[in-house]
Formats: sequence, C-alpha cells, structure tokens
Amino acid sequence: MIAGAILTPDGFVQGKLHIDHATGRVASIVGRPIAQDAVLRSGLPWVLPGFIDTHVHGAGGADVMQGRAALPTIARTVARHGTTAFLATTMTAPADELAQAVAGVGAYMREAAASRQQGAARVLGVHLEGPYLNSVRLGAQPDFVRHAALAELGELCALAPIALLTLAPEVDDHVALIPALRERNIRVQLGHSNASYEEACAALAGGAGGFTHLFNAMSALHHRAPGMVGAALAHAEFAEVIPDLLHVHPGGLRVALRSIPKLFCVSDSTAATGMPDGPYLLGRQAVHKCLGGVRLADGTLAGSTLTLDQALRNLVHEIGLTVAEASMRVSTYAADYLGLTERGRLCVGAYADMVVLNAGLEVRQVMVEGVKIELADV
Repeated sequence: MIAGAILTPDGFVQGKLHIDHATGRVASIVGRPIAQDAVLRSGLPWVLPGFIDTHVHGAGGADVMQGRAALPTIARTVARHGTTAFLATTMTAPADELAQAVAGVGAYMREAAASRQQGAARVLGVHLEGPYLNSVRLGAQPDFVRHAALAELGELCALAPIALLTLAPEVDDHVALIPALRERNIRVQLGHSNASYEEACAALAGGAGGFTHLFNAMSALHHRAPGMVGAALAHAEFAEVIPDLLHVHPGGLRVALRSIPKLFCVSDSTAATGMPDGPYLLGRQAVHKCLGGVRLADGTLAGSTLTLDQALRNLVHEIGLTVAEASMRVSTYAADYLGLTERGRLCVGAYADMVVLNAGLEVRQVMVEGVKIELADV
C-alpha cells in the first residue's frame, strides 16, 4: 500500500494505492480528489507513474554495448532514480559488435521475463540508434554508418525486440524502407540527420513517428530552410528531448513544449551516470565526465549524466511546468509513443510502477511491478 497524492489519469487523488503483489499491478486507488496547489500546501508525498526512458546508453559505470553483463547494473542504477522501464540504446558499431550487444539485451530480457525482476527497471527492448545515420551529423556516434538493410535488421530482430530505430531519412532510399520497418512493429525516429524540411516531412508521411533528441545532431531551423527541427516543430506529435539544460537551452525547451503536443524527456544517459567525474566509455568512444556533462576529447557533448528524476525537477523548477504536466513528459507520453497502455499511468490494472517524491521532488520510494527498489545508493 502506498499513500499520498496519487496522480491518476483523472488528476490527483489524496488516498491510498493498493497493489496486487501476485500480478504486480494496481488493485485499487481509494481516496478523494485533491488539487495540485493543495498538495503543495499539505506537504503530502507525490505518487507518480514510474518514469519511462526511451534512450539509455548506460549508467553506473556500465554501457549497453558491453552486452548482457552490463544490463543489471544499468537497470538497477536508473531504477534508483525513478525510471521503472527503459529501452537499452546502442551505438553505431560494426555489424558483429552491434549484434553482440543486441543479443545481450535479448538474453537479459528473457531471463528477466522468466522470473519477476527484483530491484531493477524493466528493459522493454532495444533502441537502435544507428547505424543508419548521416555521417555529417554523427554527434558522438563513431563513424560506422551504413545503409539500412532489411536483412541485417531481420537478424537483429531475431536477437532481441527492436522497439525503436533512429534513421537519417535523406540517405539513399531510407524513406522507402520506413513502411517495411513499421510492418515489423519497429517505430522509426528521425535523427542524426541533415535532412531538409521536405525530406523530413516525407519521412513522417511514410510512417516515421518521432525525433531523436530534438535539436541535437540534426539540421537546424532557419526561416528559409526549416530543416529537420522545423519539420518537428511544425508537424510532430511526439519527439524526444534531453532536458539537462546543457543539450538544449531552456528557451529551446519552451519552444518545443509549445509546438509538440507529446514532447517527452529522455536521459541519453551514459556509463558516467551516477558515477564520479573521470573517463568512461560510450560504446567505442572515450568520453570524460566533468562539469555536469559528458564530452568527447574535442568538447562534443556525448550523451549525458541526466536521470529522469532530475529531468522532472528541471521541468518544474526551471521551465515552470506543473508536477502533473512534468510527470506526463517523463512517463505517460513515452508510454503512449511505444503503445504501452499498462505503463506510464496509475490506474486499476496497470503495472504498479511508481515513484514517490517528497515536497522537493526528491525520490523517496520506487516500485517496479509492485517490487520495492533499494535506494541506498541514491
């Protein structure tokens, strides 16, 4: 049983949430409606849906590209910060290295499904961030880009569920492949791309559904050449954004929030997340954590050390969103984008994935499918 101001699809309820521990789902929510300003005055704990992150490269010193052994550390680390489900995100790499990493995710997911996970976030699948990118917009990705091939994707899908694929639509015939990817239930995001506005719009018309870390590693907005950013702001329903206040200026976040109805937050977290300053690996790339960020030797931002509890605080304290609106941006909209009706919301029958925060929006308790997460290291 969890008590506090519980965020339901119909608003906050002051009361108690009961869990069916046999299934890991919400059994009941009992209480009375309460307004957000009343929650602030009361000092009640906030009980929010667990955070969902579609873009996690690593955490706790471990990197997805290291394979199966890295996943438990990553899943435990992000869970301590309120993330209850995530997509394990790859780097662009040679075919054998990429297959090894994806196979590791698949093995971990099968083991986790065989018995209820204890003390870790749920891995929902793979976000394949490349290798089908534009070499002029790599950002921190190593240059192992290649043309998209359904044969390679079929082999990767046999190793683990590919939930999401980042694609540069302007490269060769990538746009023509989008319908085939959607038939395989792979959601396509546009990113690491130098596409024109028109090329990005054609990709959206072809079935692409979102944008990878909006503003970063994509053609920028100019009033006579709107680029990929312009296409996103004009037409997108969904897009990722990294709200660490380093990747995107607060003003840029406000623009995107006004333009994209279901803009949602991702961490783009790396092995450096939750770790001291110093050197780490991001796939093959040597990166350095310092001054609150992660960079390549030339100063290029290389993922982040953001956690989604900090993302929530940034949205509320720096951008001015309400707690309910910020919660949607770190949870519900990502679930909607992935087609998950049983996560990202607290209601009867949904998974009991939740985070309990104090008045300062600091994590005090996390549950994944009704199992309590150990927070000693937060």
